[in-house]
Amino acid sequence: MNTTTMGTVLSETGARERGALLIWMIFTGLSVFAGVVLWRYGFIRLMLVSDRTYISGLIAVLYVVTCCHCFWRTRAIDREGEAARRCRNVLSAPDIATALAANAHALPAGLVTDHIRSLVTKAETQGSGRLDQTLLLRTLADRLRGSNGIGAFASDTLMKLGLLGTIIGFIIMLAPIAGLDAADKLAMKSSMGLMSDGMAVAMYTTLAGLVGSILIRVQYYMLDAATQRVFSDAVTLTETRVTPVLERRHDG
Repeated sequence: MNTTTMGTVLSETGARERGALLIWMIFTGLSVFAGVVLWRYGFIRLMLVSDRTYISGLIAVLYVVTCCHCFWRTRAIDREGEAARRCRNVLSAPDIATALAANAHALPAGLVTDHIRSLVTKAETQGSGRLDQTLLLRTLADRLRGSNGIGAFASDTLMKLGLLGTIIGFIIMLAPIAGLDAADKLAMKSSMGLMSDGMAVAMYTTLAGLVGSILIRVQYYMLDAATQRVFSDAVTLTETRVTPVLERRHDG
């Protein structure tokens, strides 16, 4: 691969990594726009007013908090992708052995750089022989994932809150039936009102939980995809550029 082709590949990969935060911002912007439209036409206010259990409001608050966490994690992964791209630029020199020896401690800060430095330390400690980075790669994968698992937990929690609201709504709806007197028109009217309130609670909390869970799942799916790209690039960089040079240098 010549220098022009290598530069093109690095540029395309770097642009793809930097797009992770941009994609999240576009998706969140569309979600905010949809929320503003629903608020403008009164649907969100109707949901909050009709839900006497305040579960819909709790779902909305948890959704906003989880979105903030996803933004923080996406921004961190975006920075890791940029740092990994800069590492590739440094280690793409023709004389990579000299570049690695000179720049191992001057690479941009990041988890990929820490992994490369760990490989250099392991090669110096181990001496000659094949350099196995399996355990170090597992550590890198765990560190890159960080707290991404909160997304699955938050999505499941929103779903469960929606189901809880459904159960409570049906309880409110069916409670008046036990003591209902068909001959008492006033009691019938009051019971119908309570049944309507219970149905509203059940439907609105279920809807809020489902929509929030789906949106959270999509955001963290994009975050996991960006994390996987950074990890794959780190594996490719170390397996093709770093590990062979360290093994050849110590064997020699």
